[in-house]
Amino acid sequence: MVKGKKKSNEPTGRKITLKMAKSALKVTVDGKRRLDLSNMEIATFPKCILKLCDIEELDLSRNLLRKIPDAIDKFMNLRLLDLHSNHLEQVPAAIGRLHNLYSLNLCNNHLSAIGLPHELGLLRNLRILNLGMNRIESLPPSVAALKELQELGLFNNLLTHLPKCIQSLPKLQKLNARSNPIATDESPEVDRIQRVECLYLVREDCLCTDCLKRCKEERDKLDSQMSAASTLKKSIFAGLMTPNSVAQENQALWR
Repeated sequence: MVKGKKKSNEPTGRKITLKMAKSALKVTVDGKRRLDLSNMEIATFPKCILKLCDIEELDLSRNLLRKIPDAIDKFMNLRLLDLHSNHLEQVPAAIGRLHNLYSLNLCNNHLSAIGLPHELGLLRNLRILNLGMNRIESLPPSVAALKELQELGLFNNLLTHLPKCIQSLPKLQKLNARSNPIATDESPEVDRIQRVECLYLVREDCLCTDCLKRCKEERDKLDSQMSAASTLKKSIFAGLMTPNSVAQENQALWR
């Protein structure tokens, strides 16, 4: 009696050879070696690319990956890691050993809070972190250690409030937390201090005639805009019939 072949639980997908990987190597405009294996129906992390671990950028986005191995820490020179639009449910703790990582894109996966390791906080040089379009209910407190982080994407997740660790990110410039079930009475502000690069206060008699005239024109223009906005707001609430399309157009979605 011939026994049937045992079905494998391993996901099927395109197999990547070292020759294929080498042909996918590119050099960016700033001289970085980039391995682009995006949108190639890869279901299993190709072990052969470990032989190219000296690259600075790795793009495995838009594939069928369910797991990233601990061997990812072999890519010690990696500055950019793009894993968006896969089937990842967990990020390996080994990712915390990529100390040169500048940008990490995990958008559009199946990640929840338990899939995010505390080792994310070890990425001290990280500037950009995109966790949008997942199933994340909270962030690991270690995210507060990302003191160089400038952009954080949390849109389209399951957050019911803004994580407190965000308040400890001194260089954060962009935060997208749209499309989360956050309570409406919670303030969207992360930092109530409005920062400006330079602020100069001078007396009117210290300005030349042209500069004084220009300042007054700008102030009158601003006063006029504020007055018009106040009138518009009253008219909208007096008879609200259609959405405020102007406001919608001005709210560009950052990802």
